[in-house]
Amino acid sequence: MEPIYLDHAATTPAHPAVIEIMASELANTFGNPSSIHTFGRKAHRTLEDIRQVIAASLKVKSHEIIFNSGGTEGDNTAIIETALSRKDQGMHLITTAIEHPAVLETMKYLEGLGFEVTYLPVDKQGKLAITDLENALREDTTLVSVMYGNNEIGNLLPIKEIGTLLESHPAIFHTDAVQAYGSERISPHEFGIDLLSISAHKINGPKGVGFLFKNDAISLPSFLHGGEQEEKRRAGTENLAGIAGMGKAVELLNDSEKEQRHEKYADFERIILTQLDKAQIDYQINGNPENKLAHILNLRFLGVASDLLLMHLDLKGVAISTGSACTAGTVEPSHVLQAMYGKNHPAIKDSVRISFGLGNDEEQIQRFVAILIETIKKIKQ
Repeated sequence: MEPIYLDHAATTPAHPAVIEIMASELANTFGNPSSIHTFGRKAHRTLEDIRQVIAASLKVKSHEIIFNSGGTEGDNTAIIETALSRKDQGMHLITTAIEHPAVLETMKYLEGLGFEVTYLPVDKQGKLAITDLENALREDTTLVSVMYGNNEIGNLLPIKEIGTLLESHPAIFHTDAVQAYGSERISPHEFGIDLLSISAHKINGPKGVGFLFKNDAISLPSFLHGGEQEEKRRAGTENLAGIAGMGKAVELLNDSEKEQRHEKYADFERIILTQLDKAQIDYQINGNPENKLAHILNLRFLGVASDLLLMHLDLKGVAISTGSACTAGTVEPSHVLQAMYGKNHPAIKDSVRISFGLGNDEEQIQRFVAILIETIKKIKQ
Protein backbone atom coordinates (compact mmCIF):
# COMPACT_ATOMS: atom_id res chain seq x y z
CA MET A 1 0.00 0.00 0.00
CA GLU A 2 1.23 3.52 -0.83
CA PRO A 3 2.80 5.21 2.22
CA ILE A 4 1.20 8.35 3.63
CA TYR A 5 3.47 11.28 4.50
CA LEU A 6 1.92 13.71 6.98
CA ASP A 7 5.03 15.32 8.46
CA HIS A 8 5.38 18.33 6.15
CA ALA A 9 6.16 20.62 9.09
CA ALA A 10 9.45 18.72 9.44
CA THR A 11 10.34 18.90 5.75
CA THR A 12 8.51 18.89 2.45
CA PRO A 13 9.06 16.90 -0.76
CA ALA A 14 10.64 18.93 -3.54
CA HIS A 15 8.18 20.03 -6.20
CA PRO A 16 8.90 18.45 -9.63
CA ALA A 17 9.44 21.92 -11.13
CA VAL A 18 12.02 22.63 -8.42
CA ILE A 19 13.93 19.45 -9.22
CA GLU A 20 13.83 20.28 -12.93
CA ILE A 21 15.24 23.79 -12.58
CA MET A 22 17.92 22.68 -10.14
CA ALA A 23 19.12 20.01 -12.57
CA SER A 24 19.19 22.61 -15.35
CA GLU A 25 21.20 25.08 -13.26
CA LEU A 26 23.70 22.41 -12.23
CA ALA A 27 24.19 21.46 -15.88
CA ASN A 28 24.16 24.87 -17.51
CA THR A 29 24.94 27.64 -15.02
CA PHE A 30 28.04 26.37 -13.28
CA GLY A 31 29.95 29.66 -13.17
CA ASN A 32 30.82 31.38 -9.89
CA PRO A 33 28.48 34.38 -9.46
CA SER A 34 31.46 36.41 -8.21
CA SER A 35 33.56 35.82 -11.35
CA ILE A 36 33.71 38.63 -13.89
CA HIS A 37 33.88 36.50 -17.06
CA THR A 38 30.88 35.42 -19.14
CA PHE A 39 30.18 32.28 -17.09
CA GLY A 40 30.26 34.24 -13.85
CA ARG A 41 28.12 37.07 -15.18
CA LYS A 42 25.47 34.57 -16.34
CA ALA A 43 25.40 33.02 -12.87
CA HIS A 44 25.20 36.45 -11.26
CA ARG A 45 22.24 37.46 -13.44
CA THR A 46 20.43 34.28 -12.44
CA LEU A 47 21.13 34.99 -8.79
CA GLU A 48 19.79 38.54 -8.99
CA ASP A 49 16.70 37.50 -10.95
CA ILE A 50 15.81 35.04 -8.20
CA ARG A 51 16.49 37.66 -5.52
CA GLN A 52 13.88 39.88 -7.19
CA VAL A 53 11.32 37.05 -7.27
CA ILE A 54 11.79 36.39 -3.56
CA ALA A 55 11.74 40.09 -2.66
CA ALA A 56 8.46 40.52 -4.54
CA SER A 57 6.89 37.74 -2.46
CA LEU A 58 7.46 39.86 0.66
CA LYS A 59 6.98 43.27 -0.99
CA VAL A 60 10.52 44.31 -0.09
CA LYS A 61 13.58 45.53 -2.01
CA SER A 62 15.72 42.85 -3.65
CA HIS A 63 18.74 44.32 -1.83
CA GLU A 64 17.09 43.32 1.47
CA ILE A 65 17.31 39.58 0.69
CA ILE A 66 20.48 37.76 1.84
CA PHE A 67 20.89 34.18 0.64
CA ASN A 68 22.15 31.67 3.20
CA SER A 69 21.95 27.98 4.21
CA GLY A 70 18.51 28.11 5.84
CA GLY A 71 16.52 28.96 8.93
CA THR A 72 19.10 28.04 11.55
CA GLU A 73 21.77 30.24 9.98
CA GLY A 74 19.22 33.02 9.55
CA ASP A 75 18.16 32.85 13.20
CA ASN A 76 21.74 32.70 14.45
CA THR A 77 22.82 35.60 12.26
CA ALA A 78 19.89 37.80 13.23
CA ILE A 79 20.10 37.12 16.96
CA ILE A 80 23.84 36.89 17.60
CA GLU A 81 24.91 39.76 15.35
CA THR A 82 22.14 42.04 16.61
CA ALA A 83 23.03 41.30 20.22
CA LEU A 84 26.80 41.65 19.83
CA SER A 85 26.71 44.75 17.63
CA ARG A 86 24.35 46.56 20.04
CA LYS A 87 25.69 45.42 23.40
CA ASP A 88 26.83 48.97 24.21
CA GLN A 89 23.16 49.99 24.03
CA GLY A 90 21.99 47.14 26.27
CA MET A 91 22.27 43.41 26.92
CA HIS A 92 18.64 42.47 27.39
CA LEU A 93 16.90 40.23 24.85
CA ILE A 94 13.29 39.02 24.66
CA THR A 95 11.89 35.85 23.09
CA THR A 96 9.16 33.31 23.86
CA ALA A 97 9.23 29.95 25.60
CA ILE A 98 7.87 28.20 22.48
CA GLU A 99 10.48 29.23 19.89
CA HIS A 100 12.27 26.80 17.59
CA PRO A 101 15.53 25.37 19.02
CA ALA A 102 17.47 27.50 16.51
CA VAL A 103 16.31 30.52 18.51
CA LEU A 104 16.27 29.07 22.03
CA GLU A 105 19.73 27.52 21.83
CA THR A 106 21.13 30.73 20.37
CA MET A 107 19.65 32.67 23.27
CA LYS A 108 21.23 30.21 25.72
CA TYR A 109 24.58 30.78 23.98
CA LEU A 110 24.23 34.53 24.47
CA GLU A 111 23.29 34.05 28.13
CA GLY A 112 26.68 32.37 28.48
CA LEU A 113 28.25 35.58 27.17
CA GLY A 114 26.52 37.66 29.83
CA PHE A 115 23.31 38.67 28.09
CA GLU A 116 20.01 38.58 29.96
CA VAL A 117 17.12 36.86 28.19
CA THR A 118 13.42 37.11 29.06
CA TYR A 119 11.41 34.08 27.89
CA LEU A 120 7.79 35.15 27.56
CA PRO A 121 5.21 32.57 28.73
CA VAL A 122 2.13 31.35 26.85
CA ASP A 123 -1.23 30.19 28.14
CA LYS A 124 -2.73 26.70 27.86
CA GLN A 125 -3.72 27.37 24.25
CA GLY A 126 -0.21 28.53 23.41
CA LYS A 127 -1.29 32.18 23.17
CA LEU A 128 1.18 34.98 23.83
CA ALA A 129 -0.18 38.03 25.67
CA ILE A 130 1.05 41.27 24.12
CA THR A 131 0.90 42.85 27.58
CA ASP A 132 3.57 40.41 28.78
CA LEU A 133 5.88 41.68 26.06
CA GLU A 134 5.01 45.27 26.84
CA ASN A 135 5.82 44.72 30.52
CA ALA A 136 9.10 42.95 29.67
CA LEU A 137 10.45 45.76 27.47
CA ARG A 138 13.22 47.81 29.09
CA GLU A 139 15.47 50.66 28.04
CA ASP A 140 18.32 48.18 27.58
CA THR A 141 16.28 45.75 25.43
CA THR A 142 18.00 45.55 22.05
CA LEU A 143 16.24 42.61 20.40
CA VAL A 144 12.81 40.98 20.37
CA SER A 145 12.66 37.60 18.58
CA VAL A 146 9.19 36.06 18.24
CA MET A 147 8.32 33.33 15.73
CA TYR A 148 5.60 33.99 13.14
CA GLY A 149 3.91 30.60 13.44
CA ASN A 150 4.76 27.77 15.81
CA ASN A 151 6.14 24.61 14.22
CA GLU A 152 4.54 22.19 16.71
CA ILE A 153 1.05 23.46 17.50
CA GLY A 154 0.68 25.83 14.54
CA ASN A 155 -0.28 28.92 16.55
CA LEU A 156 0.14 32.25 14.79
CA LEU A 157 1.83 34.77 17.07
CA PRO A 158 0.72 38.45 17.28
CA ILE A 159 3.37 39.71 14.88
CA LYS A 160 1.53 42.84 13.69
CA GLU A 161 0.78 43.88 17.26
CA ILE A 162 4.42 43.38 18.27
CA GLY A 163 5.59 45.45 15.30
CA THR A 164 3.22 48.25 16.31
CA LEU A 165 4.39 48.11 19.92
CA LEU A 166 8.05 48.33 18.90
CA GLU A 167 7.49 51.40 16.71
CA SER A 168 8.14 53.49 19.81
CA HIS A 169 11.06 51.36 21.03
CA PRO A 170 14.57 51.06 19.54
CA ALA A 171 14.71 47.25 19.88
CA ILE A 172 15.23 45.28 16.67
CA PHE A 173 12.35 42.93 15.78
CA HIS A 174 13.24 39.49 14.38
CA THR A 175 10.82 36.73 13.45
CA ASP A 176 11.49 33.12 12.51
CA ALA A 177 8.93 32.73 9.71
CA VAL A 178 10.22 29.35 8.51
CA GLN A 179 6.95 27.53 9.19
CA ALA A 180 4.65 30.37 8.14
CA TYR A 181 6.15 31.61 4.86
CA GLY A 182 4.58 28.85 2.79
CA SER A 183 1.02 29.70 3.82
CA GLU A 184 0.78 33.24 5.18
CA ARG A 185 0.86 36.61 3.40
CA ILE A 186 3.80 38.32 5.05
CA SER A 187 4.82 41.95 4.54
CA PRO A 188 7.81 42.84 6.75
CA HIS A 189 7.70 46.59 6.14
CA GLU A 190 3.98 46.76 6.85
CA PHE A 191 4.31 44.62 9.98
CA GLY A 192 7.37 46.42 11.42
CA ILE A 193 9.69 43.40 11.02
CA ASP A 194 13.42 44.18 10.81
CA LEU A 195 14.77 40.65 10.30
CA LEU A 196 13.02 37.52 9.02
CA SER A 197 14.36 33.97 8.56
CA ILE A 198 13.22 31.50 5.88
CA SER A 199 14.19 27.94 4.89
CA ALA A 200 13.48 26.53 1.41
CA HIS A 201 12.86 22.93 2.44
CA LYS A 202 9.63 23.92 4.23
CA ILE A 203 8.08 25.18 0.96
CA ASN A 204 8.85 22.25 -1.38
CA GLY A 205 12.31 23.58 -2.16
CA PRO A 206 15.70 22.00 -1.48
CA LYS A 207 17.35 21.49 1.90
CA GLY A 208 20.38 23.53 2.89
CA VAL A 209 19.30 26.88 1.44
CA GLY A 210 17.23 29.82 2.63
CA PHE A 211 17.41 33.56 3.09
CA LEU A 212 17.39 36.32 5.66
CA PHE A 213 15.38 39.47 5.09
CA LYS A 214 17.20 42.49 6.52
CA ASN A 215 15.49 45.85 6.57
CA ASP A 216 17.73 48.42 4.87
CA ALA A 217 17.01 50.74 7.79
CA ILE A 218 19.15 48.67 10.17
CA SER A 219 22.79 47.59 10.12
CA LEU A 220 23.87 44.00 10.74
CA PRO A 221 27.45 42.69 10.67
CA SER A 222 28.22 39.55 8.68
CA PHE A 223 27.94 36.31 10.66
CA LEU A 224 30.37 34.45 8.37
CA HIS A 225 33.75 35.93 7.45
CA GLY A 226 35.62 35.33 4.23
CA GLY A 227 34.77 36.57 0.75
CA GLU A 228 32.63 39.53 -0.24
CA GLN A 229 29.57 37.63 -1.45
CA GLU A 230 26.08 38.99 -0.82
CA GLU A 231 27.53 42.52 -0.74
CA LYS A 232 29.82 41.55 2.15
CA ARG A 233 26.83 40.49 4.23
CA ARG A 234 27.31 36.70 4.01
CA ALA A 235 30.64 35.20 3.00
CA GLY A 236 30.74 32.00 0.95
CA THR A 237 30.01 31.10 -2.65
CA GLU A 238 26.25 31.06 -3.18
CA ASN A 239 24.51 27.71 -3.69
CA LEU A 240 23.12 28.74 -7.06
CA ALA A 241 21.28 25.51 -7.89
CA GLY A 242 19.68 25.46 -4.45
CA ILE A 243 18.77 29.14 -4.70
CA ALA A 244 17.23 28.51 -8.13
CA GLY A 245 15.14 25.70 -6.64
CA MET A 246 14.06 27.98 -3.81
CA GLY A 247 13.15 30.69 -6.31
CA LYS A 248 10.96 28.27 -8.26
CA ALA A 249 9.27 27.13 -5.04
CA VAL A 250 8.53 30.76 -4.19
CA GLU A 251 7.12 31.39 -7.68
CA LEU A 252 4.70 28.52 -7.17
CA LEU A 253 3.51 30.01 -3.87
CA ASN A 254 1.42 32.89 -5.19
CA ASP A 255 -1.50 34.29 -3.18
CA SER A 256 -4.02 32.15 -5.06
CA GLU A 257 -2.07 28.97 -4.33
CA LYS A 258 -1.82 29.88 -0.65
CA GLU A 259 -5.57 30.42 -0.47
CA GLN A 260 -6.27 27.08 -2.15
CA ARG A 261 -3.96 25.33 0.30
CA HIS A 262 -5.73 26.94 3.24
CA GLU A 263 -9.08 25.64 2.01
CA LYS A 264 -7.76 22.16 1.23
CA TYR A 265 -6.00 21.74 4.56
CA ALA A 266 -9.08 22.99 6.44
CA ASP A 267 -11.03 20.24 4.66
CA PHE A 268 -8.42 17.67 5.68
CA GLU A 269 -8.69 18.78 9.29
CA ARG A 270 -12.49 18.57 9.22
CA ILE A 271 -12.34 15.04 7.82
CA ILE A 272 -9.96 13.89 10.55
CA LEU A 273 -11.88 15.46 13.44
CA THR A 274 -15.27 14.32 12.11
CA GLN A 275 -14.12 10.72 11.78
CA LEU A 276 -12.51 10.77 15.24
CA ASP A 277 -15.77 12.06 16.70
CA LYS A 278 -17.79 9.38 14.91
CA ALA A 279 -15.46 6.69 16.24
CA GLN A 280 -15.74 8.21 19.75
CA ILE A 281 -11.98 8.60 20.06
CA ASP A 282 -11.01 10.59 23.15
CA TYR A 283 -8.88 13.49 21.91
CA GLN A 284 -8.21 17.20 22.33
CA ILE A 285 -6.66 19.83 20.07
CA ASN A 286 -3.43 21.37 21.32
CA GLY A 287 -3.05 25.06 20.52
CA ASN A 288 -5.47 27.69 19.31
CA PRO A 289 -7.73 26.25 16.57
CA GLU A 290 -9.07 29.73 15.76
CA ASN A 291 -5.72 31.29 14.83
CA LYS A 292 -3.18 28.86 13.47
CA LEU A 293 -1.28 27.66 10.42
CA ALA A 294 -3.65 25.65 8.24
CA HIS A 295 -1.25 22.78 7.61
CA ILE A 296 -0.57 21.84 11.25
CA LEU A 297 -2.89 19.87 13.51
CA ASN A 298 -1.59 18.87 16.95
CA LEU A 299 -3.75 16.33 18.77
CA ARG A 300 -3.65 14.69 22.17
CA PHE A 301 -5.06 11.16 22.32
CA LEU A 302 -5.80 10.60 25.97
CA GLY A 303 -4.16 7.49 27.37
CA VAL A 304 -2.24 6.70 24.16
CA ALA A 305 1.53 7.17 24.41
CA SER A 306 2.69 9.16 21.38
CA ASP A 307 5.89 7.17 20.85
CA LEU A 308 3.93 3.90 20.77
CA LEU A 309 1.34 5.37 18.39
CA LEU A 310 4.04 6.66 16.02
CA MET A 311 5.75 3.30 15.98
CA HIS A 312 2.54 1.47 15.07
CA LEU A 313 1.66 4.00 12.37
CA ASP A 314 5.15 3.85 10.90
CA LEU A 315 4.84 0.09 10.56
CA LYS A 316 1.67 0.73 8.55
CA GLY A 317 3.40 3.23 6.26
CA VAL A 318 2.10 6.40 7.91
CA ALA A 319 4.46 9.23 8.89
CA ILE A 320 3.46 11.80 11.51
CA SER A 321 5.55 13.16 14.42
CA THR A 322 5.57 14.29 18.02
CA GLY A 323 7.02 17.72 17.27
CA SER A 324 10.09 19.48 15.95
CA ALA A 325 12.34 17.33 13.74
CA CYS A 326 15.28 19.18 15.28
CA THR A 327 14.70 17.29 18.54
CA ALA A 328 13.85 13.94 16.97
CA GLY A 329 15.74 10.97 18.32
CA THR A 330 15.99 12.48 21.79
CA VAL A 331 14.05 11.63 24.94
CA GLU A 332 13.36 15.29 25.67
CA PRO A 333 9.64 16.13 25.88
CA SER A 334 8.19 18.96 23.80
CA HIS A 335 9.24 22.30 25.25
CA VAL A 336 6.20 23.85 23.55
CA LEU A 337 3.72 21.60 25.36
CA GLN A 338 5.67 22.05 28.59
CA ALA A 339 5.33 25.83 28.25
CA MET A 340 1.58 25.42 27.72
CA TYR A 341 0.68 22.80 30.32
CA GLY A 342 3.57 22.49 32.75
CA LYS A 343 6.41 19.98 32.89
CA ASN A 344 4.53 16.94 34.17
CA HIS A 345 1.22 17.24 32.34
CA PRO A 346 0.12 13.96 30.66
CA ALA A 347 -0.56 15.78 27.36
CA ILE A 348 3.18 15.97 26.82
CA LYS A 349 3.39 12.19 26.35
CA ASP A 350 0.04 11.75 24.58
CA SER A 351 0.33 14.30 21.74
CA VAL A 352 1.22 14.05 18.06
CA ARG A 353 1.61 16.49 15.18
CA ILE A 354 -0.08 15.90 11.83
CA SER A 355 1.01 18.25 9.04
CA PHE A 356 -0.28 18.44 5.48
CA GLY A 357 1.40 19.34 2.21
CA LEU A 358 2.22 18.53 -1.40
CA GLY A 359 0.99 15.10 -2.47
CA ASN A 360 -1.75 14.75 0.13
CA ASP A 361 -5.31 14.37 -1.13
CA GLU A 362 -8.70 13.55 0.37
CA GLU A 363 -8.38 9.83 -0.36
CA GLN A 364 -5.10 9.72 1.58
CA ILE A 365 -6.59 11.59 4.51
CA GLN A 366 -9.58 9.24 4.66
CA ARG A 367 -7.23 6.27 4.58
CA PHE A 368 -4.99 7.83 7.22
CA VAL A 369 -7.76 8.52 9.71
CA ALA A 370 -9.13 4.97 9.29
CA ILE A 371 -5.66 3.58 10.11
CA LEU A 372 -5.31 6.03 12.99
CA ILE A 373 -8.62 5.02 14.57
CA GLU A 374 -7.89 1.32 14.14
CA THR A 375 -4.45 1.76 15.71
CA ILE A 376 -5.66 3.77 18.69
CA LYS A 377 -8.37 1.22 19.46
CA LYS A 378 -5.84 -1.62 19.25
CA ILE A 379 -3.43 0.18 21.62
CA LYS A 380 -6.20 0.85 24.15
CA GLN A 381 -7.53 -2.73 24.18
